[in-house]
Amino acid sequence: MAPPELVPTSVKTAPFTKPATLPRRAYVTFLAGNGDYVKGVVGLAKGLRKVKSAYPLVVAVLPDVPEDHRRILESQGCIVREIEPVYPPENQTQFAMAYYVINYSKLRIWEFVEYSKMIYLDGDIQDFLNMYFKDIYKPIPLVYNLVLAMLWRHPENVELDKVKVVHYCATGSKPWRYTGKEENMQRDDIKMLIKKWWDIYNDESLDYKKPIGSAVGGVQAEAVNMQPFIDALSKAAGRVKYVTAPSAA
Repeated sequence: MAPPELVPTSVKTAPFTKPATLPRRAYVTFLAGNGDYVKGVVGLAKGLRKVKSAYPLVVAVLPDVPEDHRRILESQGCIVREIEPVYPPENQTQFAMAYYVINYSKLRIWEFVEYSKMIYLDGDIQDFLNMYFKDIYKPIPLVYNLVLAMLWRHPENVELDKVKVVHYCATGSKPWRYTGKEENMQRDDIKMLIKKWWDIYNDESLDYKKPIGSAVGGVQAEAVNMQPFIDALSKAAGRVKYVTAPSAA
């Protein structure tokens, strides 16, 4: 399979939502489209606050994420970074679903060079990143990325009481869309995990409150020299044609 083509990024006058002085480490996630996946990112941000995360959540968004959704994310302490889409080789898209095509855009996260370390919290892309970055990418263990299908496919490998991160990627398992009608969704363990998500999402005490005298997400920032990064961006040339993508995270 030919490697994807990285289209030059258009330089923007204000690439960051928050001040240029940022923590050197961050959690990162991805958002596309104008659908309800923004709820998932809000739930993620509040979940990180619940466990007293020391680092902010950076959200890489495609241009079609609407302004009101970006404001929602910013109000929850997220750092919103717009990225240009990355298009896979044409011969790889003939039978691909649109959702998987836009996943190539997550490669832009490797351009966030102002961070010394990032943890990406969407497990859907693990095998893809491992293919291209096998020497510097380490997949996380099950306890930090429980894909719900493991509960009925390999229950012997799941110690639910030890799980730290739940990945709601099984069909019908998105908490904000949950009806319980899809296959395997009537399980008691699934219902318990759905309830836990809603408990966090609805907990107003976990809403972002900007502390006085602190940086993004309440974390004291470490000064970062952004000039080399800005100079590199200023040399980027060319424009890309944007194709509206389906809502995804």
